[in-house]
Amino acid sequence: MLQFKLVLLGDSSVGKSSIVNRFVKDTFDEFRESTIGAAFLSQSIKIKDPKTNQDVIIKFEIWDTAGQERYKSLAPMYYRNANAALVVYDITIADSLLKAKSWVNELKEKVGNSTDDNDNDNDNNNNNNNLVIHLVGNKLDLVEDDPEMRSVATEDAVKYSTDENLLFKEVSAKTDFNIKEVFQTIGEKLYEIRQKELDNNNNKQNKGEINISLPRPSTNDSTSCCS
Repeated sequence: MLQFKLVLLGDSSVGKSSIVNRFVKDTFDEFRESTIGAAFLSQSIKIKDPKTNQDVIIKFEIWDTAGQERYKSLAPMYYRNANAALVVYDITIADSLLKAKSWVNELKEKVGNSTDDNDNDNDNNNNNNNLVIHLVGNKLDLVEDDPEMRSVATEDAVKYSTDENLLFKEVSAKTDFNIKEVFQTIGEKLYEIRQKELDNNNNKQNKGEINISLPRPSTNDSTSCCS
């Protein structure tokens, strides 16, 4: 089993907690209260190794952060050493994507990002350069009921995601549409990155090079969470 730290970021009321609770508990609460500080959850998924076709268990250690402005200063405490980030926006709010972009910029500046297969394989390409960022547009159910409620065009989010090397999906936490697919895609990408790291380390060892790689610290201790 492989463990990865995943953090959810986004403005208040975009549905971060609804997404993670749908994924972990398969529940949806229409009147969920806003998260205070952050909440910790965990969930495992099963993926296939593309080379061996064997099952691989991926365990996500998930930090669901508060979106209110007064808690923003706490965010680095939770996204530090993350392997993946879900950046969520509300497709029915015009400036929601803009706020999501600011989170992406902060992550890239302070944690790093690389979902690009063309990354160079040198000693500077460390774990911080392998953060997987998945942009998520939530509340698709509202738009399906009333198309006029859409305020963020899918095409705009797709173009931004392509330009910034992000994974992207529109989802509905309420109907469970695309929720599992988001986490499945993240798990597969993280596993792909991990396998490349192992291959690179093996190549360096075969060349007689010494490579010391420290794993990201575990975040299983829920006592450090503000809830």
